[in-house]
Amino acid sequence: MERERHFRQDDDRAGRRPRRGKDRDDRRDLSESAPHRDQHGREKGGRGRLVGRTKGGMNTKLHAICDSLGRPLDLFVTAGQVSDYIGARALLSSLPKVDWLLGDRGYDADWFREALQDKGIRACIPGRKQRKTPVKYDKRRYKRRNRIEIMFGRLKDWRRVATRYDRCPKVFLSAIALAATVIYWL
Repeated sequence: MERERHFRQDDDRAGRRPRRGKDRDDRRDLSESAPHRDQHGREKGGRGRLVGRTKGGMNTKLHAICDSLGRPLDLFVTAGQVSDYIGARALLSSLPKVDWLLGDRGYDADWFREALQDKGIRACIPGRKQRKTPVKYDKRRYKRRNRIEIMFGRLKDWRRVATRYDRCPKVFLSAIALAATVIYWL
């Protein structure tokens, strides 16, 4: 013998909560939100704080364009584990009209060299060690790249930039821009 089962509808009596889905007291309907989003509505794995794991620990990478005097012109921030190609692609459209571009091995890519050549800029970037055919570059001119490293050193003189106190990438980039503005005029 089977018993008949009767289900009653929720009549919202006191002391009883309605089923999960639409709570009357909740501001957000949990059943309608996307399954892989955090509480602020952005997707997991999104830009987040732009902090990534590197050999030295958790870090942020700063890509910059500077002039021949070592003054910063344009800045771009990525997470530490992101390839230099991402920064190169982001800063490519904002390159000023120059004759030469000095860059380190991280920016050695055929597509980047071709894009520079299309803009009329000669690249002074040494080839990566994994390259099958070595790339020729002006070694004497490449020694001037120390001005770029001096610019990064001046930015890191600002403790807020060197230690990255800011969690938000927009605030961090604003602090870098403020330091870069002061460096540009000194």
